[in-house]
Amino acid sequence: MGVDYSELHDPNAEYTMRDLSAETMNVTRERGGGRDVEITDIQTTMIDGNFPWTLVRIYTDAGIVGTGEAYWGAGVPELIERMKPFLVGENPLDIDRLTEHLVQKMSGEGSIAGVTVTAISGIEIALHDLTGKIVDLPAYQLLGGKYRDEMRVYCDCHTEEEADPDACADEAERVVEELGYDALKFDLDVPSGHEKDRANRHLRNPEIEHKAEIVEKVTERVGTRADVAFDCHWTFSGGSAKRLAKRLEEYDIWWLEDPVPPENHDVQKEVTQSTSTPITVGENVYRKHGQRRLLEEQAVDIIAPDMPKVGGMRETQKIADLADMYYVPVAMHNVASPVATVASAHVGAAVPNSLAVEYHSYELGWWEDLVEEDVIEDGYIEIPEEPGLGVTLDMDAVEEHMVEGETLFDEA
Repeated sequence: MGVDYSELHDPNAEYTMRDLSAETMNVTRERGGGRDVEITDIQTTMIDGNFPWTLVRIYTDAGIVGTGEAYWGAGVPELIERMKPFLVGENPLDIDRLTEHLVQKMSGEGSIAGVTVTAISGIEIALHDLTGKIVDLPAYQLLGGKYRDEMRVYCDCHTEEEADPDACADEAERVVEELGYDALKFDLDVPSGHEKDRANRHLRNPEIEHKAEIVEKVTERVGTRADVAFDCHWTFSGGSAKRLAKRLEEYDIWWLEDPVPPENHDVQKEVTQSTSTPITVGENVYRKHGQRRLLEEQAVDIIAPDMPKVGGMRETQKIADLADMYYVPVAMHNVASPVATVASAHVGAAVPNSLAVEYHSYELGWWEDLVEEDVIEDGYIEIPEEPGLGVTLDMDAVEEHMVEGETLFDEA
């Protein structure tokens, strides 16, 4: 018999003075119109995709179920189970209060960053789906309405010969011509064959020239048919990142992503302000508080929160609102299943400064099988008008692709 994480003892959660439960806050007034609904259960199922996606389901006494998704990672299902007692009996329509309630209850378990925030994000997305179904509105409408009917998608591209500039260019052309995308991303933190020490973050000139060749070949091949970004995955030192960004200024780059580690905002600011190459960061800092300095100090050209990781739909909207104060666009990082991908599209539709949402599973033939609806068509997601997120899980496909040893959550 496994551990019951919902029964774990946590003195901080039990005695916090900032308890935001309905009982403590005296949120008891009758709502009417079918809106007096209570949460009865929360369940998770982990899918073995190109990432281990954690799908979340919230059940109610009205028989209405909301589905969400947390960013992949070990420990997320256990944390969601841990938080279930804080939500059972609550009205799911109070999305903001319930999210903040979880942040306060889980403060002793790290709710300022990391997997605790990710677990809360999955619940928050499910609350949006559930609330939309209860009030019969699409999720974007809960965020204030939409600026666009469809969301542009950028395709994260890969090839077996990821360090070969010509192979990358060939794949870029294939994705544009055959798959219909007009926005792409490739990795630059790939072996060049010129490395002397993989630990010191330093780029030698031959390594920089190898990366410049990838950029040159890809951008020249697609020309004006597509925008192309390049990802570095927090790999390089500040000095090397500045030299690389400077070297790439002559090419038509959409953005250079995460050239330095995320912890030191001062170095990030130096890199961004040293070059005309657009710099993008944001997936590895959490909540609006984590993004604040990046924006206030103009340490980014484009902000890239990962919605089911950094706090959920409303938190990402708050980040976008803050970014808009500094005239910074938002390009949402996303390595999710169709559930959080569509949820990200809802957020993208609801904020004015949205550029695109990432798609990271084009090589996974069954990605779209997880839901009954078509999701991406010709590089765009049409924003659903159905209540909630507007996607319906195909439970047979979910069961087929579960992580080994996982159990399927209950049907709606």
